Amino acid sequence: MNSTPDVTQTAAIEAAATLLGGLRKQIGNAIVGQNQVIDEVLITVAAGGHALLEGVPGIGKTLLARALAKAFRGETSRVQFTPDLMPADIVGHMLYEARTGDMKLRRGPIFTHLFLADEINRSPAKTQAALLEAMQERQVTIEGESLALPAPFAVLATQNPIEMEGTYPLPEAQLDRFLLKIRVGYPSESEEVALTQHVTRGRVGDAFALDDVEAVATPADVVKIQEATAGIYVDESVVEYAVRITRATRARSGLAMGAGPRGALALVRAARAHALLEGRTFVTPDDIKNIAPAALRHRLQLEASADLEGRTTDDVVDDILAEVEAPRE
Repeated sequence: MNSTPDVTQTAAIEAAATLLGGLRKQIGNAIVGQNQVIDEVLITVAAGGHALLEGVPGIGKTLLARALAKAFRGETSRVQFTPDLMPADIVGHMLYEARTGDMKLRRGPIFTHLFLADEINRSPAKTQAALLEAMQERQVTIEGESLALPAPFAVLATQNPIEMEGTYPLPEAQLDRFLLKIRVGYPSESEEVALTQHVTRGRVGDAFALDDVEAVATPADVVKIQEATAGIYVDESVVEYAVRITRATRARSGLAMGAGPRGALALVRAARAHALLEGRTFVTPDDIKNIAPAALRHRLQLEASADLEGRTTDDVVDDILAEVEAPRE
């Protein structure tokens, strides 16, 4: 049972909400539009989770990660996943140093604050699985030695929903480790005009600059945001609501597989961060509703007949939200 935040916790939550709002503003200086995507990435980081970003190339997924890292002075690394990528290319390996005759640890790019796994479904399951320990335990094991990852640590993975040739779909166990699956769509016409003007004005090439992004926080501040998020009050009735939504997916016609217990956990964790982003010290049923599509869409599997009818997992989530009664605030 959660308890209402005391005066000290409330002050910490308010300070964290201010920091989170500052990060939101700075990312918005680099990203034109995509407000919901920005919010969902911030929710992921505030909740201490990982996000799978799905969208066609060229709509700002990498830029978003770079802008977020700059805004909190964090380290970031990007790995382009390819069919020949090996687990050691991600986590690192032991290297024999001929000069000294010693074995030396070479840390991989996973040792960072924001790890961008670009086109994660381009690599086979063995390489994808190299991220499992890092995502779940915040550590990696090399030659039997467990090495802690820096805090905060988040994986932002991307995949292209259209181009399936030469890809390796993520297994359910891997998908379940992502707190949210974020859909990154095309910008509106006005946003695309503003984007084109922003990138082409006085610049050579099509690279996005981060000149307008200022560092307004530190990695330690992000850890404080995560701690404040964990202190957001969640009434028992709201927890029960999240569980009822999750359980409703398991008996739903049109679904071959519903969400497991991590679904309810993801709803509550993400709803806390959503409440913090809105500047509140408590979670409402609307927080659960707002975050439900992103928290559940990758945990559901459509039956072939529903897929042929053109239905999506988002459609199923919307139907469930309309049917499951929310607690009265």
